Amino acid sequence: MKPISRRELIRRLRALGFIGPFVGGRHSFMCRGQLKLRIPNPHKGDISISLLKEILRQAEISENEWNDTC
Repeated sequence: MKPISRRELIRRLRALGFIGPFVGGRHSFMCRGQLKLRIPNPHKGDISISLLKEILRQAEISENEWNDTC
């Protein structure tokens, strides 16, 4: 696992069945079925490994599934 850009995060989440991103309150979000996943707002740097792991936990995606979407 390595840091990832927001654009790449969205691309890979779509490959895993999520739709969006949609505008909501303070953060954008993506959906898959009943699951609503908040995603980080655009910023200059990449998304850190620790934040990526937290996003994957909330999205109920294993590291193996994530790595298979490369």
